[in-house]
Amino acid sequence: MHEQLKQMISQAMNTRFEFERQLIERALEDENFKQELLSNPKAVYARESGEEMPTDLEIEVIRETANKVYLVLPNNPAPTTTDEGELSEEALEAVAGGVCISGSRHYAEVCVGFRSWFGKVKGANNLA
Repeated sequence: MHEQLKQMISQAMNTRFEFERQLIERALEDENFKQELLSNPKAVYARESGEEMPTDLEIEVIRETANKVYLVLPNNPAPTTTDEGELSEEALEAVAGGVCISGSRHYAEVCVGFRSWFGKVKGANNLA
């Protein structure tokens, strides 16, 4: 993977994780906020981020227990290659649509092949 693309993905994910950390911290301190986050996470994301959420976006909040921990693997936006080092058909289709990475002071998202509700980076196609 191109080093600059790796750095952009890392930065975007760190921004997203920071936003989520702030939501978790507030939920641990405020029972009403926690209940709202559990019952309507999409509305909370929209309000706290100041962004309108697309209708097809799903956000699920899962509560850990003392005996169960979750590790979430985000969607990998990096193009994948075949054994011969060429981009796979899936990666070619995705890259043709552009790479988008964006963030604000609250969150970030990384995507390939479509415009996410987080925005688009101009010229990112050159990184793939």
